[in-house]
Amino acid sequence: MRYLMVIEEGPGNLSAYVPDLPGCVATGANLEELRANMRDAVLMHIAGMKEDGLAVPEPTPSSAELLEVA
Repeated sequence: MRYLMVIEEGPGNLSAYVPDLPGCVATGANLEELRANMRDAVLMHIAGMKEDGLAVPEPTPSSAELLEVA
């Protein structure tokens, strides 16, 4: 499965969330660490949902781009 991960830059690290999995977030010092941490977070989030008897949402076909507004 491929979920959209939204990445935000902070003052000293990166953070990310997955819109299809509310509450699923991760941080990392760099992009490589963030990706690894988010993979772990998604797997843990999905395992928790299954354990709680919740339906795991299918990834929404999504993409993202930056929009210049000036």
